[in-house]
Amino acid sequence: MSSSESHVRAARTPTVAVTGAAAGVGALLTERLAASEEIKQVIALDERRGEVTEAQWHTMDVRDPAIADRLRGDGDPVDVVVHLALDLDLETDPVARTAYNVRGTQTVLTAAAAAGVRRVVLCTSAMVYGALQDNDVPLSEDAELRATADATGVGDLLELERLAQRAPRAHPGLNVTVVRPTVLVGAGTDTTLTRHFEAPRLLVVAGSRPCWQFCHVDDLVSALEYAALEKVEGEMVVGCDGWLEQEEVEQLTGMRRMELPSSVALGAASRLHRLGLTPSPAADLAYTMHPWVVSGSRLHDAGWRPAWTNEEVLAALLEDVSGRHTVAGRRLGRTEAATAAGAAGATVALLGTAALVRRARKRRGL
Repeated sequence: MSSSESHVRAARTPTVAVTGAAAGVGALLTERLAASEEIKQVIALDERRGEVTEAQWHTMDVRDPAIADRLRGDGDPVDVVVHLALDLDLETDPVARTAYNVRGTQTVLTAAAAAGVRRVVLCTSAMVYGALQDNDVPLSEDAELRATADATGVGDLLELERLAQRAPRAHPGLNVTVVRPTVLVGAGTDTTLTRHFEAPRLLVVAGSRPCWQFCHVDDLVSALEYAALEKVEGEMVVGCDGWLEQEEVEQLTGMRRMELPSSVALGAASRLHRLGLTPSPAADLAYTMHPWVVSGSRLHDAGWRPAWTNEEVLAALLEDVSGRHTVAGRRLGRTEAATAAGAAGATVALLGTAALVRRARKRRGL
């Protein structure tokens, strides 16, 4: 191989850094990139060391400005950063979660620019489009982001989107790619939307039109690799082709629906969350009421295709949540789960919040 050919090959085999590399999607991506002949070196960044021995590990908090030194590297500098160090845990204190997510992303973007990184890949969610009754079905990938900050973690994701828009202006020469997965399933994903399928029955708000578009973590990792290899750029949605209507979901899962008036469902969800009995604010219900499916074209135009269908991901989700029992986003213990399985269990589980409310009021002296 000539020196010119070697130079071209080096340019086509970037050094990629992954934050949040020790667990979840970050660990899967790190493993995939480390095994790829298209990647020169993988720099793995996390607060603990992961299991991918082929990667070069640095244990640190992504909010530490010293991350810029790690991105410069001892040898070849990092070409692309995939930032996956986000906390979207339902049980995390919202203020602490926002501080971590926003500060961490700000630090990574600033450090990447200082280290001469040419591209940062951020992962948010298709939830940023918002779940609204008047949404087109499907939405265009370039549709306005109309989500509110009220749903779990969505305010953080909207701020990440704003940072992504501002970064190239603040740091000329730095490109930012944003990947927005639809309803994510797999690798232990635990969200309000996956917990929706742990309930005794599927809650349906009267008069709503739920549409479901899933994304398996395998497909998300594949799309992130595409972005890391700079085969696609800009803002893009990743998920299964098409979507499932509520009736199709019920037929495929064999789960019955529990249909409630909007005022009842939203009122109960709001009261339970206000009393600290459930992790999910009432705003989360919108994503099970209104459509927010998106026609992703950028990845398709770049030659990427999902390996999973909505039907296959839904089946995988049911397998993942088997044995769990959740109501209004709150995991039930064995005694409560047994009650929910009784003849009137679904109604009690979905509407019977009175006992929980009474206990909470007694504790608070209300």
